[in-house]
Amino acid sequence: MHYEGMIYRPPSEAYSLILQVTAGCAHNKCTFCGMYKDKQFHLKSLQTIEEDLQEARHFYGSRVDRIFLADGDALVLSPEKLMKILTLCRKYFPDVKRIASYGRAGDILRKTDRDLAVLREMGLGIVYLGAESGSETILKHIRKNVTTEELIQAAWKLETARIASSVTLISGLGGQEFLEEHALKSADLISVMKPDYLGFLTLMLEPGTPMKEEVASGQMKLLTPPQVVEEMELFLQHVDSDGTVFRSNHASNYISLRGTLNKDIPLMLSQLRRAKENDIFRTEIMRRL
Repeated sequence: MHYEGMIYRPPSEAYSLILQVTAGCAHNKCTFCGMYKDKQFHLKSLQTIEEDLQEARHFYGSRVDRIFLADGDALVLSPEKLMKILTLCRKYFPDVKRIASYGRAGDILRKTDRDLAVLREMGLGIVYLGAESGSETILKHIRKNVTTEELIQAAWKLETARIASSVTLISGLGGQEFLEEHALKSADLISVMKPDYLGFLTLMLEPGTPMKEEVASGQMKLLTPPQVVEEMELFLQHVDSDGTVFRSNHASNYISLRGTLNKDIPLMLSQLRRAKENDIFRTEIMRRL
């Protein structure tokens, strides 16, 4: 396989075939993220992609249920190239049940409804959309280069195409100063987006990232574990997205939560209260990105 640099994928794609169709992230400016700093963004050729599929077919036979298109934003590719890639995926793995990708809001919005519908028909079943926060202040601060309105429109566009959406938020992204704003505005955002899936990570900063330097200089104060719980309580008390599958059980989280909004919110709030009262948090040494 022609893998370049460190390869990342969503936790739910742990057993997927990872097919690198782009290297790096086309944006690569978010101040909290160090994931793709080791590589220069570029597109992979169809020849290279097909060679990887041939190698995977030789190794796995036809036993591939899911394929994940890496790296950071495969949907930056043109609809025509994506369709060719999906065709190749089906050629070598005709029984694949789902093909997935990360996707930035702008990449989704640049595609027509027809483009997305065709991609869905060809196997694109879910797009992982990193919202990170519902606060415009925080989105600008982290240089996400997206607005909440664009995030909403992108989620609705995926829904129209019948492509599942999995949205990610990050606990603590606003630091102590914007704890309440991050929680409440994120709840507002999800209440409007109403994604199929919602994942909550907890902020962890790698050396060399601008936000790490902000923390080191004292410009930003990270949340303590009890404050992360406070932020999550605020979010859960105000979100309204009935039927959204909720997961906050990533290795970065201090507390593991899982359920379905809105029916499991009371249970998750009780779990948060118990953790806070009994000081039950994952230790720093056990947390991972």
